[in-house]
Amino acid sequence: MVVFPNCKINIGLKIGVKRADGFHNLETIFVPIPITDALEILPAGEPTKNQINFSQTGIKIDSNNEDNICVKASQLLLKDYPSLGKIRIHLHKAIPIGAGLGGGSADAAFTLRLLNQKFKLNLSSNQLINYALQLGSDCPFFILNKPCYATSRGEILEPINIDLSAYKIVIVNTGIPINTGWAFKQLQSKDNTSSLINFKEAIYNPIDSWKINLMNDFEAPVFEQFPILKKIKNDLYCLGAKYAAMSGSGSTLYGIFDKQSMPAFNFPPEYFVKTLLLK
Repeated sequence: MVVFPNCKINIGLKIGVKRADGFHNLETIFVPIPITDALEILPAGEPTKNQINFSQTGIKIDSNNEDNICVKASQLLLKDYPSLGKIRIHLHKAIPIGAGLGGGSADAAFTLRLLNQKFKLNLSSNQLINYALQLGSDCPFFILNKPCYATSRGEILEPINIDLSAYKIVIVNTGIPINTGWAFKQLQSKDNTSSLINFKEAIYNPIDSWKINLMNDFEAPVFEQFPILKKIKNDLYCLGAKYAAMSGSGSTLYGIFDKQSMPAFNFPPEYFVKTLLLK
């Protein structure tokens, strides 16, 4: 069985104080976008030494197979459901890595969903979210995989009804990897809970107002370290974007354009650039 884990963008990302558990409170809007990896899970089917046989193609992942997040997701379920037996996982990686698009989180969440479906575990969405949260703060979103207002670590999810069908989105990734841990360290400890701007309300305001009300706290330190990323955001606005921002902790930038607009992009050929229709 093959599935296609998609990635996401953040529309706004507000980082609050560091919590006692070491994580930060946050507020954001998650929106799924159709750039995908490919994931296949099968019973091992032949004698194999390891309980999980993992292989990978596409964009190279700089880690050992046993540290891959798909393997870790499988181990969570195998611990509680040993009757699953030995499995074979193949991941084809196409979503840029270290890009703020949540590709690894999507792979983990889709692994949980696929195992649940294939082996008829009958786990509820809430049960899958609890497993996903053990793998990363973005992972629970991909269990629901629909536009959501997210708070706490990102696991408190409220689906929202936003219509973006009149727009297209341009994704630009330079290939600069951003370490999420580094990005968090650049932020001053703060508490944004008293902010007058509520993302859940602001998302329903005209899109032209988003640049004022739906900002990403990671942009300031990341742009200071990598000025080219700030330039790309400005370029997207100059090309007519209604809203442009960095996704997650970076380094992907995106611009939301009217569907009818035909801006002339001139990004270097080594950049990862995609134009997508939104729903």
